[in-house]
Amino acid sequence: MSPVLASTRQELADLLAARRVRGERVGLVCTMGALHEGHASLMRRTRAEIGPGAPLVVSLFVNPLQFGPGEDLDRYPRTFEEDRALCEAEGVDVLFAPSVDEVYPGGRPQVTVEPGPLATILEGASRPGHFAGVLTVVAKLFGLVRPDVTVFGEKDYQQLALVRRMSADLCLGVEVLGGETVREPDGLALSSRNRYLDDEQRRTALALSRTLRAAQAAAAEGLAAAEAAARTELSRSPGVDLDYLVITDPSLGGLPAEPPPGTAARAIIAARVGSTRLIDNLPLVLGPQVDQGPSRLSPQEGAS
Repeated sequence: MSPVLASTRQELADLLAARRVRGERVGLVCTMGALHEGHASLMRRTRAEIGPGAPLVVSLFVNPLQFGPGEDLDRYPRTFEEDRALCEAEGVDVLFAPSVDEVYPGGRPQVTVEPGPLATILEGASRPGHFAGVLTVVAKLFGLVRPDVTVFGEKDYQQLALVRRMSADLCLGVEVLGGETVREPDGLALSSRNRYLDDEQRRTALALSRTLRAAQAAAAEGLAAAEAAARTELSRSPGVDLDYLVITDPSLGGLPAEPPPGTAARAIIAARVGSTRLIDNLPLVLGPQVDQGPSRLSPQEGAS
């Protein structure tokens, strides 16, 4: 059955009022469209959390507040019919696809969400104001949908961390879960922006996942070895304009110079290939390990 389309706040409220049953959990997946298998995996994870028959809402909104000057707002792919078909295949109940005026009546909101110090590093340093825009629209969607649970992809790892922090700090009552990054068989993390890449650029873009794998392979030797391995691998990859490459702790608070064995970490990279900006990340365990288990990269490891 096709998801029911809501394009206004009132339509959304009416649909949810009709579908909400006492005791059922409401699930939400926030997207900007141009959906792919990574988004589908988030829908499936959310469905598993809320159970069959409970309302699953997917938002489809290209949020202008999170794009800075010179970024790709105008050319960001809009593929509504394909997106609706994917939502239908995944059993989505409500597709919320509002206009900019519906989300921001009267223009840019006077009150926005201040994302705090975590938004000043990594993506926040490269894209000032980005996370204020992200958290503001997510807070609005939380207010409109009133979900019990939402799933954000781990590929946008800093975004996931900030949405979790916002929900906790502002007592929004939404359980924020992470969904593993879905990858192509060659390791490239799925992204709506991958469609900007031509064939040669796509091959070049594989350097990001290779760099992360190199860090992962050397992680048993410690932080310095993982960092060196990553830098060496990246140096073999012309055509990648690096923004940042860091190995940090899972909360993004940084690591000591010599972390003790068994320390969990995250390798995070952002770079441009041609005019396309790509991000990726991978979990690591630093120091000698008998079995690193699920931290090994696989085609379906890690978000969208």
